[in-house]
Amino acid sequence: MTLNDVAIMAAADENHRYELSPEGVLSVMPPADPEHALLVMRMIFWLAGHGFAAEQIAADCGIDIGGGRVPDLTVWAKGLPPRPARSSYAGTSGLLLAVEVVSSGFEITDRITKKAEYAKAGIPQYWIVERDGGATVHRHRLNEAAEYQPDPAGPQPLTWLLASTPDIE
Repeated sequence: MTLNDVAIMAAADENHRYELSPEGVLSVMPPADPEHALLVMRMIFWLAGHGFAAEQIAADCGIDIGGGRVPDLTVWAKGLPPRPARSSYAGTSGLLLAVEVVSSGFEITDRITKKAEYAKAGIPQYWIVERDGGATVHRHRLNEAAEYQPDPAGPQPLTWLLASTPDIE
């Protein structure tokens, strides 16, 4: 299966999200439930309120990392919005941050698999948002060894994050 095959399947089915790991494993997920969608929207409004332009913020934008992943939220450098690489999936040039809201049934994929894949792809920051009542945000930054290091402040509730200024470069 190729990334083009996955893109064709995704275009024909608006009721699911399709991802392809770099190893060729296909994942088919239902669309976001209301809680999931609202968490993403809160972060989008937060980013927009702090000066990030519409072309810098994308929800459910497929990215080409050797396979095709669809982070819940991506943030792009000013002047470098997402651009198609292979098929309809964007390349990672200008990608500053990928955010995943942990989905039921995909906990290992969101917490471990994608974290490793995004680090290998060189995405500078990766945030994981837990659906634990407080929407705990685990922020990670890529180090010189191309591995994610947790934020020294530790995990924080989404309400704390939304009261702060984005630290995305």
